[in-house]
Amino acid sequence: MTLRVSGKNMDVGDALRIKAQGHFDTVVKKYFDGNYTGHLTLEPEGSGFNAQCLVHLDSGAVLQSSSYGGDALSAYQGMADTIEKRLRRYNRKLKAHRRGNGSAEEAPSYVLAAPGDDDELMEDYSPPVIAEATSSLRQMSVGEAVMQLDLTQAEVVVFRHAGHGGLNVVYRRADGNIGWIDPALRPN
Repeated sequence: MTLRVSGKNMDVGDALRIKAQGHFDTVVKKYFDGNYTGHLTLEPEGSGFNAQCLVHLDSGAVLQSSSYGGDALSAYQGMADTIEKRLRRYNRKLKAHRRGNGSAEEAPSYVLAAPGDDDELMEDYSPPVIAEATSSLRQMSVGEAVMQLDLTQAEVVVFRHAGHGGLNVVYRRADGNIGWIDPALRPN
């Protein structure tokens, strides 16, 4: 169980570092049985401070939060409250939805370069691939995918549907709601 506490353009004192590490150990042990690793970053921003944290649980869940406050301690406290709330929700949903055999599947992942606004597109235009990686697709229910979307603050989660094994997508819409794409559903 490791939480790395660092500062950007500032020195984080030992008191805040010890408080953060102790608080995270207590909170994670309260809601989660496994280990975790995380990184907390504090930085001055304008007339206040910004606290950002990313926590990886051994179960594969990723919790992310950020908060702005007038001082470093209030920024940390706001961020820690959000992480604790998400961990509590994660724990509650795990208890409510006992997972089946959710094996992960490897899938290729690509990042494509978008054309500039002023660029004239040729007829045979093909955007170059900027990054290529392999991501794992977990088998989960739609509710679990929405929970993963909320925990990671991602824009999109691709997964295998636990009911029929098909590829599904949940995403955050521009209006703040969550969308679900299930190509296996057939119109009546």
